[in-house]
Amino acid sequence: MTANPSGFEPVFCTIVPPHVLDKLARAEDPALAGPARRTLERDALERTHRRLTTVIGAPAVAPAGEAADDKPHRTIHDARHRTDLPGRKVRSEGDKPGKDATVNRAYAGLGATFELYVNAYRRNSINGEGLPLNATVHYDENYNNAFWNGEQMVFGDGDGEIFLDFTIPVDVIGHELTHGVTQYTANLTYFGQPGALNESLSDVFGSLIKQYTLGQSAAEADWLIGAGLLAPRVTGTALRSMKEPGTAYDDDVLGKDPQPATMDDFVNTGRDNGGVHINSGIPNHAFYLAATALGGHAWERAGQIWYDVLTGGELGQQALFSDFARLTIAAARTRFNDGEELQAVLKAWEQVGVPTS
Repeated sequence: MTANPSGFEPVFCTIVPPHVLDKLARAEDPALAGPARRTLERDALERTHRRLTTVIGAPAVAPAGEAADDKPHRTIHDARHRTDLPGRKVRSEGDKPGKDATVNRAYAGLGATFELYVNAYRRNSINGEGLPLNATVHYDENYNNAFWNGEQMVFGDGDGEIFLDFTIPVDVIGHELTHGVTQYTANLTYFGQPGALNESLSDVFGSLIKQYTLGQSAAEADWLIGAGLLAPRVTGTALRSMKEPGTAYDDDVLGKDPQPATMDDFVNTGRDNGGVHINSGIPNHAFYLAATALGGHAWERAGQIWYDVLTGGELGQQALFSDFARLTIAAARTRFNDGEELQAVLKAWEQVGVPTS
């Protein structure tokens, strides 16, 4: 299978929202503004490259004979602070850890993502057919982002002032790779509510990957996306909070986390692809409410319902929050009958103000 399935929309997905980098780029301190501006410029170039790759097609990447063994096939490359991808190969599947902690974290994070999908949902890698997991670390200089470009993962080292190394939070790695899962399944349009659902699904499974790796219950999880990524000078805990959207940071340079928790505060904007990183707080919060109401391991019931919808073939590319909500209700009923799972999902969507009928 190629990296671009038929009909795949050209999407370039980053973990740090453009509105955050825009805010940083206007900072008076050039040590903060400079890296943000360069990151925005690099992201624009990569986004253009992604569109061109989609038009001309990408090469097949699944190695023959390895797709059905339910084991990861990871390769880590080092860009050595340049931008040519993939860079120099520094670690392959089965190699022992080296001295570069960033390489080791990237390798472990790809493995953690693979493990959740294969063990919890019997999904063999991102495309379900054993797609090799490739990543590049040490991308560019002071690059303040991480992204999935439709073919591989790429991690910046951060500027050290606002953002630290982007391989530190395993949920960031899981988030970006889940954009690949969405690419191969529902292929949600990356604008408006469908785009916010795309981002939310990546947050949901990114959080589940972290919880699975740590063996946490829904009650034990912090429900933060990107905890450990912000530098000490930043007043904040993470990029986003699924538990309390809008509270992840409130900083004199970054500004205040703009995510709403309910439809009452839905943000209408043309920026950030119609607010995909902002309004994702609403379905994020619905998942948190359902998962914590059910308790136990969130990937087992709430996560299973969300996965069933993502991969079930009924989620349209232009799906709205209400469409997704109705499908989760149907999926809960199909898998768990009329039990507490169904009630938890119904109540969660009601609490965030998304209609289900």
